[in-house]
Amino acid sequence: MLGVTDLTTYVIGVIVIVLLPGPNSLYVLSVAAARGVGAGFRGACGIFVGDSVLMTLAASGAASVLKANPALFAVVKYSGGAYLTWLGIVMLRGCLATWRRRGENVPAAAVPVTAMQRPFGRSLAISLMNPKAILFFLSFFVQFVDPGYGHPARTFLALGAILQFFSALYLSTLIFCGARLARAFSRRRRLSAALKGGVGLLFLGFGARLALASLG
Repeated sequence: MLGVTDLTTYVIGVIVIVLLPGPNSLYVLSVAAARGVGAGFRGACGIFVGDSVLMTLAASGAASVLKANPALFAVVKYSGGAYLTWLGIVMLRGCLATWRRRGENVPAAAVPVTAMQRPFGRSLAISLMNPKAILFFLSFFVQFVDPGYGHPARTFLALGAILQFFSALYLSTLIFCGARLARAFSRRRRLSAALKGGVGLLFLGFGARLALASLG
Protein backbone atom coordinates (compact mmCIF):
# COMPACT_ATOMS: atom_id res chain seq x y z
CA MET A 1 0.00 0.00 0.00
CA LEU A 2 1.57 3.27 -1.22
CA GLY A 3 4.94 1.57 -1.25
CA VAL A 4 4.95 0.85 2.50
CA THR A 5 6.37 -2.55 3.41
CA ASP A 6 5.63 -4.43 6.65
CA LEU A 7 3.01 -1.94 7.86
CA THR A 8 2.32 -3.83 11.11
CA THR A 9 5.95 -3.67 12.21
CA TYR A 10 6.07 0.01 11.31
CA VAL A 11 2.99 0.81 13.40
CA ILE A 12 4.39 -1.08 16.39
CA GLY A 13 7.67 0.80 16.01
CA VAL A 14 5.87 4.13 15.79
CA ILE A 15 3.88 3.46 18.96
CA VAL A 16 7.05 2.61 20.88
CA ILE A 17 8.82 5.72 19.55
CA VAL A 18 5.90 8.02 20.37
CA LEU A 19 5.67 6.68 23.92
CA LEU A 20 9.34 7.29 24.64
CA PRO A 21 9.67 10.37 26.89
CA GLY A 22 11.35 13.35 25.29
CA PRO A 23 11.39 17.16 25.38
CA ASN A 24 8.46 17.46 22.95
CA SER A 25 5.93 15.45 24.94
CA LEU A 26 7.22 16.69 28.29
CA TYR A 27 6.88 20.31 27.22
CA VAL A 28 3.30 19.80 26.02
CA LEU A 29 2.38 18.10 29.30
CA SER A 30 3.97 20.92 31.31
CA VAL A 31 2.19 23.61 29.30
CA ALA A 32 -1.18 21.88 29.73
CA ALA A 33 -0.57 21.56 33.47
CA ALA A 34 0.43 25.21 33.80
CA ARG A 35 -1.86 26.90 31.27
CA GLY A 36 -4.72 24.53 30.47
CA VAL A 37 -6.03 22.50 27.55
CA GLY A 38 -5.99 25.32 24.99
CA ALA A 39 -2.33 26.15 25.58
CA GLY A 40 -1.50 22.46 25.56
CA PHE A 41 -3.00 22.00 22.10
CA ARG A 42 -1.19 25.10 20.84
CA GLY A 43 2.02 23.47 22.01
CA ALA A 44 1.03 20.20 20.34
CA CYS A 45 0.41 22.04 17.06
CA GLY A 46 3.93 23.41 17.24
CA ILE A 47 5.24 19.86 17.59
CA PHE A 48 3.13 18.65 14.63
CA VAL A 49 4.41 21.45 12.40
CA GLY A 50 8.00 21.00 13.51
CA ASP A 51 7.97 17.24 13.02
CA SER A 52 6.32 17.66 9.61
CA VAL A 53 9.10 20.02 8.57
CA LEU A 54 11.77 17.61 9.80
CA MET A 55 10.18 14.67 7.99
CA THR A 56 9.96 16.72 4.80
CA LEU A 57 13.62 17.67 5.14
CA ALA A 58 14.54 14.03 5.70
CA ALA A 59 12.66 12.98 2.58
CA SER A 60 14.21 15.76 0.49
CA GLY A 61 17.82 14.91 1.30
CA ALA A 62 18.65 17.19 4.23
CA ALA A 63 20.10 14.23 6.11
CA SER A 64 22.81 13.88 3.47
CA VAL A 65 23.58 17.60 3.77
CA LEU A 66 23.99 17.30 7.54
CA LYS A 67 26.24 14.27 7.21
CA ALA A 68 28.38 16.03 4.63
CA ASN A 69 28.67 19.22 6.74
CA PRO A 70 29.68 18.43 10.33
CA ALA A 71 30.04 22.15 11.05
CA LEU A 72 26.40 22.80 10.12
CA PHE A 73 25.30 19.84 12.22
CA ALA A 74 27.30 21.21 15.17
CA VAL A 75 25.76 24.69 14.86
CA VAL A 76 22.21 23.31 14.85
CA LYS A 77 22.76 20.84 17.68
CA TYR A 78 24.53 23.35 19.96
CA SER A 79 21.79 25.91 19.30
CA GLY A 80 19.17 23.30 20.17
CA GLY A 81 21.05 22.22 23.29
CA ALA A 82 21.38 25.83 24.43
CA TYR A 83 17.66 26.45 23.87
CA LEU A 84 16.63 23.39 25.87
CA THR A 85 19.04 24.40 28.63
CA TRP A 86 17.57 27.90 28.71
CA LEU A 87 14.05 26.46 29.01
CA GLY A 88 15.24 24.26 31.88
CA ILE A 89 16.71 27.24 33.72
CA VAL A 90 13.52 29.27 33.24
CA MET A 91 11.45 26.37 34.60
CA LEU A 92 13.72 26.12 37.65
CA ARG A 93 13.26 29.83 38.24
CA GLY A 94 9.51 29.30 38.04
CA CYS A 95 9.85 26.51 40.59
CA LEU A 96 11.63 28.87 43.00
CA ALA A 97 9.02 31.59 42.45
CA THR A 98 6.18 29.17 43.18
CA TRP A 99 7.95 27.83 46.27
CA ARG A 100 8.57 31.30 47.70
CA ARG A 101 4.89 32.21 47.29
CA ARG A 102 3.55 28.93 48.67
CA GLY A 103 2.17 30.63 51.79
CA GLU A 104 0.30 33.31 49.87
CA ASN A 105 -3.31 32.99 48.79
CA VAL A 106 -2.44 33.19 45.09
CA PRO A 107 -3.25 30.43 42.55
CA ALA A 108 -0.17 28.58 41.35
CA ALA A 109 -1.09 29.38 37.76
CA ALA A 110 -0.85 33.09 38.59
CA VAL A 111 2.92 32.78 39.07
CA PRO A 112 4.32 33.66 35.62
CA VAL A 113 6.48 31.06 33.91
CA THR A 114 8.14 32.50 30.82
CA ALA A 115 8.86 29.07 29.34
CA MET A 116 5.12 28.33 29.22
CA GLN A 117 4.22 31.47 27.27
CA ARG A 118 3.78 31.35 23.47
CA PRO A 119 3.60 27.53 23.53
CA PHE A 120 3.26 27.13 19.74
CA GLY A 121 6.48 28.98 18.99
CA ARG A 122 8.44 27.37 21.81
CA SER A 123 7.35 23.83 20.97
CA LEU A 124 8.07 24.48 17.29
CA ALA A 125 11.59 25.58 18.21
CA ILE A 126 12.10 22.52 20.43
CA SER A 127 11.13 20.28 17.55
CA LEU A 128 13.16 22.03 14.85
CA MET A 129 16.37 22.46 16.86
CA ASN A 130 17.17 18.77 16.80
CA PRO A 131 19.27 17.74 13.79
CA LYS A 132 19.37 14.15 15.02
CA ALA A 133 15.62 13.95 14.34
CA ILE A 134 16.18 14.45 10.61
CA LEU A 135 18.70 11.61 10.56
CA PHE A 136 16.37 9.46 12.64
CA PHE A 137 13.34 9.99 10.41
CA LEU A 138 15.32 9.06 7.33
CA SER A 139 16.95 5.97 8.84
CA PHE A 140 13.63 4.77 10.30
CA PHE A 141 11.41 5.49 7.31
CA VAL A 142 13.74 4.00 4.73
CA GLN A 143 13.37 0.55 6.33
CA PHE A 144 9.70 0.49 5.29
CA VAL A 145 9.94 1.97 1.79
CA ASP A 146 9.48 -0.41 -1.13
CA PRO A 147 12.42 0.37 -3.47
CA GLY A 148 10.34 -0.80 -6.43
CA TYR A 149 7.54 1.67 -5.83
CA GLY A 150 7.56 4.48 -8.38
CA HIS A 151 6.43 7.33 -6.08
CA PRO A 152 8.64 7.40 -2.96
CA ALA A 153 7.30 10.82 -1.93
CA ARG A 154 3.87 9.26 -1.42
CA THR A 155 5.43 6.55 0.71
CA PHE A 156 7.16 9.10 2.96
CA LEU A 157 3.89 11.04 3.19
CA ALA A 158 1.99 7.92 4.27
CA LEU A 159 4.66 6.99 6.84
CA GLY A 160 4.66 10.53 8.21
CA ALA A 161 0.87 10.67 8.42
CA ILE A 162 0.78 7.43 10.43
CA LEU A 163 3.39 8.74 12.85
CA GLN A 164 1.57 12.04 13.28
CA PHE A 165 -1.73 10.24 13.91
CA PHE A 166 -0.33 8.29 16.86
CA SER A 167 1.56 11.35 18.06
CA ALA A 168 -1.70 13.32 18.08
CA LEU A 169 -3.44 10.63 20.14
CA TYR A 170 -0.61 10.51 22.66
CA LEU A 171 -0.22 14.28 23.01
CA SER A 172 -3.99 14.71 23.39
CA THR A 173 -3.92 12.22 26.26
CA LEU A 174 -1.05 14.11 27.89
CA ILE A 175 -2.87 17.42 27.48
CA PHE A 176 -6.02 16.25 29.26
CA CYS A 177 -3.92 14.60 31.96
CA GLY A 178 -2.04 17.87 32.34
CA ALA A 179 -5.30 19.79 32.72
CA ARG A 180 -6.29 17.49 35.57
CA LEU A 181 -2.89 18.04 37.16
CA ALA A 182 -3.45 21.79 36.90
CA ARG A 183 -6.52 21.55 39.13
CA ALA A 184 -4.52 19.62 41.71
CA PHE A 185 -1.63 22.10 41.55
CA SER A 186 -3.95 25.05 42.16
CA ARG A 187 -4.48 23.62 45.64
CA ARG A 188 -1.01 22.17 46.26
CA ARG A 189 1.68 24.78 45.76
CA ARG A 190 4.54 22.52 46.84
CA LEU A 191 3.50 19.85 44.33
CA SER A 192 3.41 22.49 41.59
CA ALA A 193 6.88 23.72 42.50
CA ALA A 194 8.21 20.16 42.59
CA LEU A 195 6.89 19.43 39.08
CA LYS A 196 8.35 22.63 37.64
CA GLY A 197 11.70 21.86 39.25
CA GLY A 198 11.69 18.27 38.03
CA VAL A 199 10.79 19.27 34.48
CA GLY A 200 13.44 21.99 34.54
CA LEU A 201 16.12 19.47 35.53
CA LEU A 202 14.98 17.09 32.78
CA PHE A 203 15.27 19.86 30.20
CA LEU A 204 18.80 20.58 31.37
CA GLY A 205 19.50 16.89 30.76
CA PHE A 206 17.88 17.02 27.32
CA GLY A 207 20.01 20.03 26.43
CA ALA A 208 23.22 18.31 27.51
CA ARG A 209 22.33 15.13 25.64
CA LEU A 210 21.62 17.03 22.43
CA ALA A 211 24.85 19.02 22.72
CA LEU A 212 26.80 15.78 23.08
CA ALA A 213 25.01 14.07 20.16
CA SER A 214 27.11 12.87 17.26
CA LEU A 215 26.42 12.10 13.62
CA GLY A 216 26.82 8.39 14.25
